[in-house]
Amino acid sequence: MQNKLSLLALGLIMACNSSQTTVTESQENKPIADPAKTYAATITESELREHLFTYASDDFEGRETGKEGQKKAVNYLKEQYQQMQIPAAQADGNYFQEVPLEITKLPEGSVSSGAQTYTMGKDFITFSSAEINADQLVYAGYGIEDTNYSDFESLDVAGKVVLIKAGEPMAEDKTYRVSGTMQPSEWGKMSEGLAKKSEVLTAKGAKAILFYDPQNYSRFKRSFDYMSRNNSGRMGLKQEDENAALIVISKDMATSLYPEISENNKAKVLDTPVTINLKSENEQISSENVVAFIKGSEKPGEYIVISSHLDHIGVNDDGKINNGADDDGSGTVAMLEIAEAFKAAAKAGNGPKRSLVFLHVTGEEKGLLGSQYYTDFDPIFPLANTVANLNIDMIGRIDPKRDGDRNYIYLIGSDKLSTDLHQLSEAVNDKYSQMELDYIYNDENDPNRFYYRSDHYNFAKNNIPIIFYFNGTHADYHRHTDTPDKINYDLLKNRAQLVFYTAWELANREQRITVDKAAK
Repeated sequence: MQNKLSLLALGLIMACNSSQTTVTESQENKPIADPAKTYAATITESELREHLFTYASDDFEGRETGKEGQKKAVNYLKEQYQQMQIPAAQADGNYFQEVPLEITKLPEGSVSSGAQTYTMGKDFITFSSAEINADQLVYAGYGIEDTNYSDFESLDVAGKVVLIKAGEPMAEDKTYRVSGTMQPSEWGKMSEGLAKKSEVLTAKGAKAILFYDPQNYSRFKRSFDYMSRNNSGRMGLKQEDENAALIVISKDMATSLYPEISENNKAKVLDTPVTINLKSENEQISSENVVAFIKGSEKPGEYIVISSHLDHIGVNDDGKINNGADDDGSGTVAMLEIAEAFKAAAKAGNGPKRSLVFLHVTGEEKGLLGSQYYTDFDPIFPLANTVANLNIDMIGRIDPKRDGDRNYIYLIGSDKLSTDLHQLSEAVNDKYSQMELDYIYNDENDPNRFYYRSDHYNFAKNNIPIIFYFNGTHADYHRHTDTPDKINYDLLKNRAQLVFYTAWELANREQRITVDKAAK
């Protein structure tokens, strides 16, 4: 699982051969009273354990994106699908979806306005490169363009340096003008709002964005300072298109450029010259998602995507390996077992009516990069035909902060976009698993913001219904002590079976679930 601030096989071929739990030949092509139970039973503690003690071993070197251990991870996954005879999702038969990444190094240079020169790391922080001489600065208020509100009426920002601020406007009755309610919109949230505003300004042709966020500037600066001390950079998707340079500015710099910025929301053109001179070098990174596929028998053009992230955080400076057994080795091996169960069903003539996509994504720990690439740049199957995403990230442990039944799972997002999905999820659990479904982190105001911190979010932002399965954090989260011997394999099996049952119902129900709460 992503922190707030961000497989070469090893010769164990027996992992998916004779030791696997399978449906016997005598059962194939014969009616089964409840086939879901039959195939869920092929998901076993022993196989989950066997996979995870390999996948989260020191040999995989913490599976850091772009590093040798991550290459071992993707090859391990590829070999498992080949042995299960589950084909690749891509038409060319390649299990690997190449995800072009780059590490943006900290730039050198400055920003100035008239006689005032601003210092990087103090007055502003950025990872962008840009050389711009502008006679004017365009102030665009909050930088929002939405159905109910726009800062860009009669405002041309093409080719300009644009100053905007964080947040969103409120009406006199204390409601938010974008949503029209007491609830803030996505525009007002830290990361999501900045991403949306940057996207709008880039689309409008802005050359650079000066972003003022006094509440969170210290958080941006801590990350920048850490990278500066360690001479590191920020990994992201390689950008083929020319995006607007993004520069986050301090309160002193913002008020120097426009003294009324805090109280004045009205867009205007300022006769304030701005010179930007920033240069940076980027390092290209090779990484890949692993994507397998079982074709639906009756509705092959509708897709259920089951996802987990294959990467982790690698090796510490002191040489300690972060094995990531729970995060997210548990989700990865659960997916292998779920895929095996659906393959057994298909082999016996009980295959899913809708297609199943098994998406192992890279770069989650670097910022949900693999899933973003799949949804935003190269969806192998059309997003419009994607029924739902079931995302599994950390399902092998117990949250020490939680009281109650140990046979639980946190569910996040099941009701955000589709009432059908939430009701289906509840009904499936009542029928098969009788697990305690805990929604404490599903609260819109959850300070942990887990809804935004794993790969399901890239589907949800595209109005694809999602469920995020999660056991909560613990003392070993993002530490070298997250090892496979600490996993509760009985719970890992129960949780993997719950995901299987939910996917089974989604794939085989007559009507596709509907989206009745589409996000704006």
